[in-house]
Amino acid sequence: MKKPNFSLPPRYVLFFLTMLCVILLGINFVFPNALNPVREGIFSVFMPMQKGINQLGTMISDEIKILTHMHDAEKENQSLRDEIEELKEELDRHVLDKHELNTLRELLELKNTYEEYPTVAASVIQKESGNWFHSFVIDKGSEDGIKVDMNVLSGGGICGIVTEVGKNYAKVLAIIDDDSNISAMSASSKDNFIIAGDLTLYDEGQLRLQYADKKASVAVGDMVVTSNISTKYLPGLLIGYVSEISPDANQLTQSGFLVPVADFDHLTHVLVIKTLKSDMMIDEEPVTADTSEAETETHNTEEIETVGGE
Repeated sequence: MKKPNFSLPPRYVLFFLTMLCVILLGINFVFPNALNPVREGIFSVFMPMQKGINQLGTMISDEIKILTHMHDAEKENQSLRDEIEELKEELDRHVLDKHELNTLRELLELKNTYEEYPTVAASVIQKESGNWFHSFVIDKGSEDGIKVDMNVLSGGGICGIVTEVGKNYAKVLAIIDDDSNISAMSASSKDNFIIAGDLTLYDEGQLRLQYADKKASVAVGDMVVTSNISTKYLPGLLIGYVSEISPDANQLTQSGFLVPVADFDHLTHVLVIKTLKSDMMIDEEPVTADTSEAETETHNTEEIETVGGE
């Protein structure tokens, strides 16, 4: 047998609770202290709960504040990182611009030093494998008037010679290469000798000085330039400075080392002289001197060229 379901309509429940509140308010108004035990009982039950809820709410609020601050800090850090990256890029650009400006200023000074020769500036666009620029390619070619055997300057003096020319490029053999031999002389005494490239010496930043006569006045610190008797290098181009000189075992010649002025670790721009030594030799009037002094000078010239100088 089914038991009948008893349910109290909500309006009655609401009415009952309302009347209870009115009665309690009336009692509290007439007898202010009468409900203190009830109030204390209710507080004793609900106060710990309220305190815990307040603490939980405070913790949640603090965590939300911390997360908000962390999020804001992360955004600010990211913004600062982006700004730092931009400043680094800007600084790098300034450094590159300054380096390029210094390089161009050096080329201008070099151009002014050798202002008697027509020149064209070029950028190094490729080099052979390895750390040194013993052979490299520049971005100027036949369209710019570049020809084989034109002299190439950098760092205050000669750094190489053009060996191959294309329409928009040229290949340069540096004076440090093993195949490089230059007829050179002391700028002060005019004594002749050979400057030879040697890659085994470049770690020490030096070239070989060879075949200087035993009576030649060559000393450490002397400025060395290309000789007038060179067949490919224009006269008077600075090569470097003598770092060591001593007599050879044969007691007939002297040899030593030279520090080049060009920096072959960091070649970026060069200056190509558009005058060929061969053209100068054609333009020069032939010497017809018939004296024994002239014959001696010719003999010495042939001896220097025979040992490999250009």
